Amino acid sequence: MRVRFHQPPAALRPFFTTFYITEIDAGADGRVTDHLHPEWANLRIISGTLPVSEIREVSPIGDLGGIVTGPTSTTVRFTTGTSRIWGIGLLPLGWAKFVAAPAHIYADRLCDPAKEPAFAPLCSLVESLFGPAPDEAAELSLITRHFEALADRKVPEEARIRATHQALVDPEIASVAAMAEAAGLPTHTLERVCRRHFGFAPSLLLRRQRFMRSLSQYMLDPSLTWIGAIDSHYHDQAQFVREFHRFMGMSPRAYAAMPHPVLAGVMRARMAAAGAPVQALHVPQGG
Repeated sequence: MRVRFHQPPAALRPFFTTFYITEIDAGADGRVTDHLHPEWANLRIISGTLPVSEIREVSPIGDLGGIVTGPTSTTVRFTTGTSRIWGIGLLPLGWAKFVAAPAHIYADRLCDPAKEPAFAPLCSLVESLFGPAPDEAAELSLITRHFEALADRKVPEEARIRATHQALVDPEIASVAAMAEAAGLPTHTLERVCRRHFGFAPSLLLRRQRFMRSLSQYMLDPSLTWIGAIDSHYHDQAQFVREFHRFMGMSPRAYAAMPHPVLAGVMRARMAAAGAPVQALHVPQGG
């Protein structure tokens, strides 16, 4: 497995985490399985063996060259074979700019963009990205040009989204009241902004941040035990274990015993290239 991350140009950087290409060689008939962590929305465009993906208690989705994942608060289990996958990570501000639908409608959902009117602007990119031979530079250029051509759309509530996101990624903020104060918003406005543009209520978003800080610490440092990785805002290990079941659908011990053929390498590469090992911890840029 090889993965390379590319920073969007400066004008697009406030809207995306990264553009990244993952190349998986599973052999002629091989398959690999891994679990995506809770994250912001993504468009993934695939060439080669098409993956089968599923969110807990929802029927699997497969045989698609393009998949939109809304913002997630749970794991996405996927199985794939030899393939090339471009990932385009949409920050909440990017969702507001490029998707004409509230984020909570698509939270914890996998979608075929061809069947959802809200994703119509993405379909031509899915259909045209790959040529007859792999060409990473040309594909990256096409992705960049596609979103530059859509970038004139005005972002509703841009200042509120920016302020909310900055408050969310502050590791010192652990309550909705503190988040609202940092964002300069009344609590009821913060609730509405979070659901519409971030996909979830602020209380769940803060829990997700705390969980992802802990999981990332563990994944990046194999010498750590779970105790050593747990975020300081957890009351005790029992609370962390309950949250692990909530966000990953399994115990920390079961997760640690699994192979992570894709995500372990992706997290390290993302940390080196973008300064954050997972999308949820990506600090928004631009002003």
